[in-house]
Amino acid sequence: MTPKKLWLTLAAVIIGSFAVLGFYGVEIFREMPPFPNKVVTEKGETLFEGQNIKDGQNVWQSIGGQTVGSVWGHGSYVAPDWTADYLHRESQLMLTALAKKEGKVYSRLSEAEKAKYQVLLKEELRRNTYDPATGVITYSELRANVARELSRYYAKLFLNDPSMNRLRSAYAMREKSIEAVDGLTAQQRFEKMDAFFAWSSWVCVTNRPGSDVSYTNNWPHDPLIGNVAPTSLHLWSGFSILLLLFFVGILVYYYAQHKEEHVSHVPDSDPMRNLKPTPSMRAVLKYIWVVGALMLVQMLSGVITAHYGVEGDAFFGLPIQEVFPYAVSRSWHVQLAILWIATSWLATGLYIAPAVSGIEPKYQALGVNILFGALVFVVAGSLVGQWFGVMQKLGLVENFWFGHQGYEYVELGRLWQILLLTGLVLWLFLMIRALIPALKRKDESRHLLTLFIIASLAIAFFYAAGLMYGRQTHMAIAEYWRWWVVHLWVEGFFEVFATVVASFLFCRLGLLKIQSATVSVLFSTIIFLSGGILGTFHHLYFSATPTAVLALGATFSALEIVPLVLIGMEAYHNYQLSRSTPWIEAYKWPIYCFIAMCFWNFLGAGIFGFAINPPIALYYLQGLNTTAVHGHAALFGVYGILGIGLMLFVLRGLYPNDKWNDRLIGLAFWSINIGLLLMTVVSILPIGIAQAHESITNAYWSARSAEFMQQDFMQTLRWLRIPGDTFLALGEVLLVLFIIGLQFGWSKKGKR
Repeated sequence: MTPKKLWLTLAAVIIGSFAVLGFYGVEIFREMPPFPNKVVTEKGETLFEGQNIKDGQNVWQSIGGQTVGSVWGHGSYVAPDWTADYLHRESQLMLTALAKKEGKVYSRLSEAEKAKYQVLLKEELRRNTYDPATGVITYSELRANVARELSRYYAKLFLNDPSMNRLRSAYAMREKSIEAVDGLTAQQRFEKMDAFFAWSSWVCVTNRPGSDVSYTNNWPHDPLIGNVAPTSLHLWSGFSILLLLFFVGILVYYYAQHKEEHVSHVPDSDPMRNLKPTPSMRAVLKYIWVVGALMLVQMLSGVITAHYGVEGDAFFGLPIQEVFPYAVSRSWHVQLAILWIATSWLATGLYIAPAVSGIEPKYQALGVNILFGALVFVVAGSLVGQWFGVMQKLGLVENFWFGHQGYEYVELGRLWQILLLTGLVLWLFLMIRALIPALKRKDESRHLLTLFIIASLAIAFFYAAGLMYGRQTHMAIAEYWRWWVVHLWVEGFFEVFATVVASFLFCRLGLLKIQSATVSVLFSTIIFLSGGILGTFHHLYFSATPTAVLALGATFSALEIVPLVLIGMEAYHNYQLSRSTPWIEAYKWPIYCFIAMCFWNFLGAGIFGFAINPPIALYYLQGLNTTAVHGHAALFGVYGILGIGLMLFVLRGLYPNDKWNDRLIGLAFWSINIGLLLMTVVSILPIGIAQAHESITNAYWSARSAEFMQQDFMQTLRWLRIPGDTFLALGEVLLVLFIIGLQFGWSKKGKR
């Protein structure tokens, strides 16, 4: 296909995909579970006000939200999923109460006798008693009494009752998770959160109007309450696998016919050797230093977070829970990963733009320095804000703006989101103004440059999706927009940006024909986005969305795996490039990072990703450690190692005449990759498999329970993270030492 036809195809894919994504966003809004005006008993007594549910969502977010357990399966892994936990406890108490009404003790009954009460339980829980005319949900007196009892139980857990100390430790929770703020007592704030827990659990078990399936497609799995996998999960899972196989065949055929071509004659010397860094290009070095610092802080917070899984109230005996609790350490660990990876990519873009055009715009270096200061301010401010939020130092409104939003991957407060978006727009401006002279030349590289700018535009503006929900937006809508950021921003357009940058660098080195690279990159982008845009829905199977979202998510997310089947060829291709000429030895480690990225793309995004991707798989696995396997291998393994590779390319250009200390950077490279492999395969994956077996065999709540997670063999598996974590930490420290050593000398071994 010609570039023109590929551009038209790409435009059609983007326009069509976003049209569907937007349409079903409206459908999610139209069919979302209702926020009631109030929840009342059959006698008319008010249990919860509707506003209490909304405020309770904010209280939950203020203590860390999705960093302290999860709701609807989205969140962290140490504490339980509160919706599943609530439903399990509610069902046990109701069964006991139903039997007691007839003078019987439920636990002493035969299975046949228990079956009667289980039928009554399902009828009670699954019946939709919401009245659209009045906006009222009605509870039976029995269910209302159970709700009051559950409120007393959770009050003990969240409000520092000594009898719950052991369980709080198992959940890695602060002793006083909820405290008095805004003129409200801790009890009053808890009561609001209790209302939110009750409502979010009601959503998971209550049938949609005119359906025998709950608002969350019967998630979480719990046969006792009638939450079993509906037919749609099986149907669309099977269809997605068939579609995957079909398109894999097509892609392999196409790739065989249109693979990238090597140049017929490799340059005798490094074409970029004589590139003189401009002031703005040299200013990028400080970004790389900050990336190193953020990487180390992220690693340290990860070590603390992992240890909280075995010692929930301390760190090797040090009582740090009340100073640096799990909710803060995990938030920092996740957020800093995204920030240092994004910063490495931003630095690469700022370096490449004037290098490509050959022109340094006026005040470009000043702009790069201003952006640097702004990014440092946002990073520091957001981290401090999250600490203040989780430590209950901010009111609900202040927490939303300056503290912890409670949503995984977008934890930073709204003010910091706005400032980060402003920084991304400034970055985009600096890039485009530097690339304009190159675009005006209209040579054969214009297609790659145009795609580079489009990917940069997407990175800058798609982060704005995180501003589309407000403080008390319905969870179903907030999740929709959150995954625009996490999936489309990180997993979608970051992928395109990376593909373009890598191909462009190889073309600049004279190792690839720019015509074939252009066609290959355009085709790859079409494949990425064909599945990637609508693949956003695979995160929303069970987030109180209509069945159509499940069908689309299953179908198109399967296509995300299609390009990954060729990763092995791509890795071999990069390896060939690394050995094509003696001078390319100077680029050995950046290229090795690209090869490692290919490996992790196949394993982390491909194997581990698809293992949890089909609806029937995710139904049992959502929020288990199988998700953490995919998260670590894909986020760090793919995007993190690629970010390291891009930084090394930039550093190669900033120190063009120096040979590198291969021993130091080589040890860093292999330690990082070996450590990541050991951490995921030896520890996190076995934990996830054990949880998966429990979830499928019994129920989801059981796989997340303290009773299951605190077993001796599970503790042993968590301790087995130490070898992998040690290698990974060592590799990151060595990498930072290598970066610093390029400035001070110990990372250099003579001249090229």
